[in-house]
Formats: sequence, C-alpha cells, structure tokens
Amino acid sequence: MSERSVSRQRQGKRWYTVHAPEHFDRAELGETPAKDPEQVVGRTVETTLGELRNDAGENNTKLEFKITDVGSDAAYTEFIKHELTRDYLRSLVRRGASKVEAYVTELTADDYRVQIQPVAFTTKNADASQERAIRRIMIDMIRETTRERTFEEVIDSVVEGRLSSAIYSEAKTVYPLRRVEIQKMSLEARPEEVAAEEETSVDVEEDEVDL
Repeated sequence: MSERSVSRQRQGKRWYTVHAPEHFDRAELGETPAKDPEQVVGRTVETTLGELRNDAGENNTKLEFKITDVGSDAAYTEFIKHELTRDYLRSLVRRGASKVEAYVTELTADDYRVQIQPVAFTTKNADASQERAIRRIMIDMIRETTRERTFEEVIDSVVEGRLSSAIYSEAKTVYPLRRVEIQKMSLEARPEEVAAEEETSVDVEEDEVDL
C-alpha cells in the first residue's frame, strides 16, 4: 500500500478528482478530500487557461469553477469566473493613451445572468466623446452577443477571444485601438435563481398594488 493511501485512510477521508465542465473537455482540475460527499459541493477551484491547455502563454487568464455535483470518486463543476491577471492588464497600459472600460450585466439566451467587463486600449489619448463612443460599442455588442447565445457559447466566445476581436474590429473605426480584452466575466445567477428573483419581484409588485 502506498504512503499516500495510508495517509488517506488515517484521515478517514475520500479524495475526489475534480473535473472542469464538459465544454472544457472535463479536464482534471485536481483533487479535494472530504469525509462526506455533501462537503464537496460548493467548493471552488481556481486554475489558469494555460494549465488546462498546457500552454504557458495563456497563464495570464484565470478561471474559477464551482463544484455542483459529486460521484463515487469524482466531483463535477460549473464555470463561475474568467479573469485576466492584474500584471497582464498593467502591461497593456501606455502613457499618453486611453483605457476605456465598461460593465455589462445581461441574460444569456438560456437565462444565465452574467457580468462581462471589457476594456479597450487606444494607441493615443482619445477625447471624451471618442471614449464614450467606444464604450457604447462595447456595451451594445456584448448585450447582443449575450442575448443571442447560450451560457456555454458566451463562455467559449470570451475564452477563445472571438468577442474581444469582434469589438476591436468595430470600435477601431471610432479611434485607433491597440487592443481590446474581456478583463472579466462572471456568472451572477443560474436560470432557477433568475426565475426565483422574477417571481419574488412579481409578488412584491402585486402586494404594492393591493396596498
């Protein structure tokens, strides 16, 4: 019996292999111990896109997953956050140029609520009206993309860089851009949570009418 197996027995815990969601090819994210499977649900796991793809060039992208289901010796997750590292974002900042940010919260076609935070870096200093126009394009394109695609499709568009590339192509017509990135995307609510919030909102409105 291996030393690791003995150690596990002494702890009285079972180890579960944590897997990424299906659209990340069920890649292994590591292991987590627990005496009871219910203790595993809700735990979060952080990794980088580089680790998932065995590509150090993508280690500037952090991914976070949450365990939602547990099998006999495996734990399964859902995506909850994509975020670029601060060091990478700082490396994109240039003196005499503008940094344009936006925050968009929207429902996907399958009713997941997500928040997406794009950022555009210009080649030189843009004026206020140009920054507003760039921000407007980013917001409109993200809203359109999100509403027309499922949660998994939105994740794929962000992770693969297609959304940022599309924004770049459109926004550069307003002012020359050096780069556009999605600096953060996070899951804010799942469909059942969104439905519950809407039901509560309706109940409150009905109560107000009764009053």
